[in-house]
Amino acid sequence: MGSTHIQGLSARDAGLKACTSCGALQAIIDDTLCRRCGASVHSRRSNSLQRVWAFLLVGVMAYIPANIYPIMLTRSFTGNTSDTILSGVMVLIDDDSYGVALIIFIASICIPVIKFVVIAGLALNLHYDWDISKHTQHRLHTLTEFIGRWSMIDVFVVAVLAALIQLGAIISIVPGVGINAFALSVVFTMLAASSLDPRLLWDHSEK
Repeated sequence: MGSTHIQGLSARDAGLKACTSCGALQAIIDDTLCRRCGASVHSRRSNSLQRVWAFLLVGVMAYIPANIYPIMLTRSFTGNTSDTILSGVMVLIDDDSYGVALIIFIASICIPVIKFVVIAGLALNLHYDWDISKHTQHRLHTLTEFIGRWSMIDVFVVAVLAALIQLGAIISIVPGVGINAFALSVVFTMLAASSLDPRLLWDHSEK
């Protein structure tokens, strides 16, 4: 068999489907359960785009109160203060903590917005069949996977501060309502990214 006959041949075209859990290949006509690990196997995830839009919409909705309500409440003998994500960044800048302020700004403002835009762009691309190169599509999908690991850094910082700075009547820090909304936004955005079947991008590239 010449290599020119199989160049660019996908597993689906060859009558095979891969398990997303263990990677085992099996014939499309076989049962929907993996012969190796028993997980559900589908040639393409059903209703993938619908789940992406549902999770993404909830993530965006949760991100709005995450930026409106305080994420951190500081109680001290001088009074109580509350900070949203943006006001917390400004406080850090005023205290000359530029490095920490930059990290919080990137992790809490830039990364979530980039993920919203990229995931929505990929979903719209599949829905409206935009003319985007396959390399660009896969790089954007890889970008969402890469930056997703940094999405919870703001929640981590507040949790660490709340655990470390507990000095009784002198000063204490507790998480605010906004941190719960931010965590929900991150979780649903991660679900939206994981719901996007990358094999749909392959199908789109073949077209």
